[in-house]
Amino acid sequence: MKKLALLTRRTTILFFALLLVVVESAHEINEFYPNERDSLLQLRDSVNSSVFNLHSHWTGPPCYNNQSKWAGISCSDGHVTELVLEGIVLTGSLPPTFLIHITYLTKISFRNNSLYGPVPNLTGLIYLQFVFLSDNRFSGSIPFGYIELKKLTELELQGNDLEGSIPPFDQQTLIAFNVSSNKLEGPIPETPVLQRFSKSSYGNNANLCGGVLGIPCSIPPSNPPKVPGDQKKKNGLKTWSIALIAAAAAVLVLLSIMSILLCYFRRSKRKETQGEDKQGNISIENVKKRSYWSESTEDPERTLDLEFFDKDISVFDMDDLLRASAEVLGKGKLSTTYRAILESGSVVAVKRLKEMNSLSKKEFTHQMQLLGKLRHENIVEMISFYYSKEEKLIVYEYVPQGDLFELLHENRGTGRLPLNWKARISIIKDVAKGLNFLYQSLPSHKVAHGNIRSKNVLILQDPHNKNYHSKLTDYGFLPLLPSKESSRKLAVGKSPEFCQGKKLTRKADIYCFGVLLLEVITGKVPVELFSPENGTNIVDDDLSEWVRTVVNNDWSTDILDIEILAQKEGYNEMLKLTELALQCTDEVPEKRPKMSEVFRRIEEIEVEQNRLVNDVEDDSVS
Repeated sequence: MKKLALLTRRTTILFFALLLVVVESAHEINEFYPNERDSLLQLRDSVNSSVFNLHSHWTGPPCYNNQSKWAGISCSDGHVTELVLEGIVLTGSLPPTFLIHITYLTKISFRNNSLYGPVPNLTGLIYLQFVFLSDNRFSGSIPFGYIELKKLTELELQGNDLEGSIPPFDQQTLIAFNVSSNKLEGPIPETPVLQRFSKSSYGNNANLCGGVLGIPCSIPPSNPPKVPGDQKKKNGLKTWSIALIAAAAAVLVLLSIMSILLCYFRRSKRKETQGEDKQGNISIENVKKRSYWSESTEDPERTLDLEFFDKDISVFDMDDLLRASAEVLGKGKLSTTYRAILESGSVVAVKRLKEMNSLSKKEFTHQMQLLGKLRHENIVEMISFYYSKEEKLIVYEYVPQGDLFELLHENRGTGRLPLNWKARISIIKDVAKGLNFLYQSLPSHKVAHGNIRSKNVLILQDPHNKNYHSKLTDYGFLPLLPSKESSRKLAVGKSPEFCQGKKLTRKADIYCFGVLLLEVITGKVPVELFSPENGTNIVDDDLSEWVRTVVNNDWSTDILDIEILAQKEGYNEMLKLTELALQCTDEVPEKRPKMSEVFRRIEEIEVEQNRLVNDVEDDSVS
């Protein structure tokens, strides 16, 4: 009997031990909250990224053992506590209520993406401290419910398209606040918290006002209350009063007519003497007054007019250029470029150079003559230049269809026509061909181009077959720059040898070209091209190092731009071009290939790509 009782007791203990193991295992298996996972999957399915595939990385439970294998997700006690997806070119609109079930969230960040639509609803997120939604394309108003976030510590909404008024934030926990560069309007609420932030937190909102900005808010006059005697007084106006008012009105009408006529004649006169732009655009003359172009009359080295490289095509002069209507195409670190429409109807690009005022006329003219004689299908042609001590201009042919940066990165998302692999190879081959020509034509230049980046690759598209062609611009400026600090603003300033203080050689251009190849392959933006204005960035500071790390793990497809990822027939060619790009971006300049070899290998890759495309087309027909 005792043995039976002992056996029963041991069986009971074993049963409970097994039960505890099962419960503990079940807890480990289910250590996440399905509602939180479902909310994140809503986000995953609503947005796209050209540099990071959420579908391949967000699988399984988001939280396990207080850790997360989901990129951008942090966990605590099985709950999602942080959601950080910054600078990965996210496009799309956030699901309206996807955050409602992630109740333990303390931080959310979508900085530097291209998200649009309303900002997310944060109602009920009582633990939320950090909200970073800056530099996107969010629109609509700032939700009034944000003032109910009792633990809110930092709020960044700058660089969007938000409208309406600023809610009266007054959380004492709030230590950082920025709503600049939006379309907000009305007075800044006079809460103690909002009044302690600086002017920069509210700047670039044209219709905001308040003491912080130093802009008084106008108060519309209120209608005075009517009193019983008003109507009686109105009816009791005497005849002489009415006559006096009528006479005053007549005088005012006469003065108005005279003022209009006077303005008309003045405007007509101004048009005759200044060549006013009839299209309402900003003219080059108006960018700075006309004296700006001719103020150094005592400068003995001043060029009186444009100097043309081909004397037979000098069909316009400086006066024509001054009268041209113009618009800014782009502002770089060393120049500003304008599109100028001459009165003859011709269109040219005008580049105003910076940081070159120490150059003599002889130095500048010598370099311009070297560059101005270059003629090649993949090089933007120089037409003429202008020199004075204070001002240096270069007039180029105008290439109307934008640049490679715009083609690769802008307008990502719904409605965009993807840039396929064949088009990318064609563009890259043109760049290599143009760069190879520069090396052959400028043997005295240690660095023939110096500023190879996607913004300096201009794009043409054939109207008949829609094929892309490209032309290099901004070439040959390195010898004109007076200091190393100025040279740092060129693309070669990012090369390893420049950063190490070594002398630059032609291999510095090869490095920059390799980075350009990686940008085309991955769809990522090199960090030196990032700016809040375009709203894109990359995850990694060094694009080549990131690619090198990924491909060492068995040539992962994670490096490929999502727009070309599905083109399996070109996969080997993509990897060959990636291998070439990594050789071009080798830390040791001597290990990088020559430009002639780079061009030859790209031609071989393009030939193989075209053969594969033709084979696929033939198979589909048969």
